[in-house]
Amino acid sequence: MAKRKKVNENTTVVQEIPKFLPVLPLRDNIIFPYMIFPVLVGREQSIRAANFSLETSKYIFLSAQKKANLEDPTPEDIYTEGTIAKIIQILKLPNGLMKILVDGVMQGKIIKFTNRKEFYEAEVDVIVPEEVNTQEMSALIRQLTVQFKDYVKNNRNIPAEAISAYENIDEPDRKLFYVAANINQSIQVKQSILKNFSLKEQIYEVIKLLNSEVDILKVEKEIESKVQENITKTQRKFIIQEQIRILQDELGKDEEISPEFAKLTEKIKKAKMPKDVLEKVDEEFNKLKKTPPSSPESTVIRNYLDWIVDVPWYKKTKDNLDISNVRKILDEDHYGLDKPKERIVEHIAVLNLVKEMKGQILCFVGPPGVGKTSLGKSIARALGRKFVRISLGGVRDEAEIRGHRRTYIGSLPGKIIQSMKKAGTTNPVLLLDEIDKMSMDFRGDPSSAMLEVLDPEQNHNFTDHYLDVEYDLSKVMFITTANVRYNIPLPLQDRMEVIELPGYLEHEKIEIAKRHIIPKQLEAHGLNTIGVNIIDDAIHKIIMEYTREAGVRNLEREISSVFRKTAKEIVINRHKKVQTKKKSQFVIDDKKVEKYLGVPKFRAQKSKREAKVGSVTGLAWTSVGGDILNVEVTIMSGTGKLTLTGQLGDVMKESAQASLSYLRSNAKNLGLPVNFQKGKEIHIHLPEGAIPKDGPSAGITMTMAMYSAICKKEARGDVAMTGEITLRGDVLPIGGLNEKLLAAKRNGILTVIIPKENEKDLAEIKDAIKEGMKIIPVETINEAIPILFDRKIVRRKSTNRTSTRNRKK
Repeated sequence: MAKRKKVNENTTVVQEIPKFLPVLPLRDNIIFPYMIFPVLVGREQSIRAANFSLETSKYIFLSAQKKANLEDPTPEDIYTEGTIAKIIQILKLPNGLMKILVDGVMQGKIIKFTNRKEFYEAEVDVIVPEEVNTQEMSALIRQLTVQFKDYVKNNRNIPAEAISAYENIDEPDRKLFYVAANINQSIQVKQSILKNFSLKEQIYEVIKLLNSEVDILKVEKEIESKVQENITKTQRKFIIQEQIRILQDELGKDEEISPEFAKLTEKIKKAKMPKDVLEKVDEEFNKLKKTPPSSPESTVIRNYLDWIVDVPWYKKTKDNLDISNVRKILDEDHYGLDKPKERIVEHIAVLNLVKEMKGQILCFVGPPGVGKTSLGKSIARALGRKFVRISLGGVRDEAEIRGHRRTYIGSLPGKIIQSMKKAGTTNPVLLLDEIDKMSMDFRGDPSSAMLEVLDPEQNHNFTDHYLDVEYDLSKVMFITTANVRYNIPLPLQDRMEVIELPGYLEHEKIEIAKRHIIPKQLEAHGLNTIGVNIIDDAIHKIIMEYTREAGVRNLEREISSVFRKTAKEIVINRHKKVQTKKKSQFVIDDKKVEKYLGVPKFRAQKSKREAKVGSVTGLAWTSVGGDILNVEVTIMSGTGKLTLTGQLGDVMKESAQASLSYLRSNAKNLGLPVNFQKGKEIHIHLPEGAIPKDGPSAGITMTMAMYSAICKKEARGDVAMTGEITLRGDVLPIGGLNEKLLAAKRNGILTVIIPKENEKDLAEIKDAIKEGMKIIPVETINEAIPILFDRKIVRRKSTNRTSTRNRKK
């Protein structure tokens, strides 16, 4: 506990201070010794304490509350360390409050509280400052002075005059409490100064606080300086721009002073835009001039102007209208494909007469690898136009076609406008690849957006959401590609001229390999200068035993594999210093093909197939071309139900039900037992169960297979068939006849039964496919049975005799 000290001039003051003093709790402040400070009092208890002090000795003890939010603090809620002050003046305010002007005299400490009820009163011990004149104290005061000056310099809330007032003070303790009173810290932190009664310890505490505060103020000042610097730069730019704008308005000039704007103006003039587009661009350009460069809106407008200027508005390439040259280029790039080539030649012929023709939208439909995309490139090369390809596979957002509105961050034009910019001309060949692979979700339907693009009556004023102006697409030659026609929405199909690209025959694949694939792969593998030669038999072996496709993509892959292994063998031989000959040394025959590619992936098909009971060969169409479809039927004891296996779709299941119903209802006419299903279970199976199968065209095949199983007659294995059937036994037309006939010939089946109504389609099928084949059109099942079973239908006269004969068997 601190004791009373009577030293020098403080002795008189200490003697004047009563032992018991009224206590005034301070809610949000601390009064240090030697400071004159106003205190606002509102509590009744505090007002009575102030009045009592004024009427007696005028001395009062000021101490802070531990918690500022307490309205009626108890003695435990008041710090024991505080300041003994003398009341100089009391002013009563109209609102009932009292303003007291106090002068801090000395530190004090509460010994104990008295039992006084009107206000808090306590026995207070007076803390008299020590007389310290050591070198350490001088060093501390010097350090305190340096820190306080630095603190005032960095703190804008303390006036610079505070340093002058500080320098006029001589006593160390007065300097200490002056600095402590000016530190902007919490009550708890300042209270730590009063808790120390040693002057030296108090100065150390204040220096530590000042050091911490100066570091914080410097960081704050640095942050504020950076922010202010950015603001100042922005304001300066804005002021300069405003001055430039005002000067331009005064001088009446339209040209922008900035070289960047001058360059953009030149681009706008060269673009030769339509009048309505130019008005829109001028409006945006004027807005850009008045927008500060630092504004986000400036970047948005500038990007918009760059896009609209870069899109071609008038520039176009001159078409090459020489029909012989066009035909020559198309034949150079592709073997076969006579129908699409003829269509392009017709287009060139019309252009020779009318110079400009709208509505040229072609759709190439065919299996993968038949050359749809590459044909589009060849058409562009033949016409002398720019070529741009857009992949639509997986596109599900309508904005990818029409673009995003400029309100979105990072918005861009759609794929159509982007492609036009890439082409740089108004009349390119634009290939929309995989148009059947588009999908839709909650973001919109891109196929609906394509309706405007591919409609000759609408695309002359196509509007992209980003550009927000009309753009003429009527000069563009659109070519679309698809693998499956029925996956293209009908409104889109209606706007396009669909050209079917069928699969290739073996001889066509050989020619394509010799003319295009082999030279390309020889050069790619560095074998074109060595003299590698692959004979026709080797190519044929690759086609027949290592690929099963309508196109030539896998053929190119297998040939590439052969050349890689050939290159490896050549390099190994050179490393072993084996002497090589020119041109004739590296001949690839069918034996080397098997050596390089391993065991054949597909067994060679025999021209003569075995006849079997309950097994009939059908023909199927797939997205990669045609294929054969084996249908197997077996009959066993059971409950009369029909079992279908082989991962069949609903349409094919219904077709099987229709086939069974036809056989049951016409059993007598077909020479079958009337109750052939009674006590029997019929099981229809289509091999390769991992592959989904669907469609009605296997109806005739399943009917013939069930007929064979019921009659226990062998069906010819060298006959294939296709056709949908009805409950009356009529054979209805089917699609994909070209691919199905091609599949039959590829598999060595030369007799094919087709619907009578498909006979007219034979005129569109190449003679090379029909050559050597026996194509038999039929109208009903009755016409097909003799062909498959080499016999006529024998009608049974008696059901009982039939049942007896079956039982004997």
